[in-house]
Amino acid sequence: MSDVTPDAVTPDAEDLKIITLARSTRARVAASEGAAVRDETGRTYTAAAVALPSLRLSALRLAVAMAVSSGAQKLEAAALVSDAELDPGDLAVVRDLGPDATVFHAAPDGTLRATLTVS
Repeated sequence: MSDVTPDAVTPDAEDLKIITLARSTRARVAASEGAAVRDETGRTYTAAAVALPSLRLSALRLAVAMAVSSGAQKLEAAALVSDAELDPGDLAVVRDLGPDATVFHAAPDGTLRATLTVS
């Protein structure tokens, strides 16, 4: 199994953009979490957690699925905005499409909680 490594990367302007997109997606629908991912071409995909009686999807898994269904071949970075801890399953999904991707985990107020590399 691949490692998840804490990283000391300082978010650049493009990273701050996906954190902001994840925050606004979460806030727009009052979801428990919001996520955004950036693919190899710089396109971004956002999602909020889905909690229906017959379907439950985390925001990060849904954002990755949206990127894949839109033709993304690789992820460069991902951002998750949540009060909860990072789910190892979410990190595995990011790793599937972005083995060298950086994951930014932020609190709802935008404070960076963790920066990880999923390689």
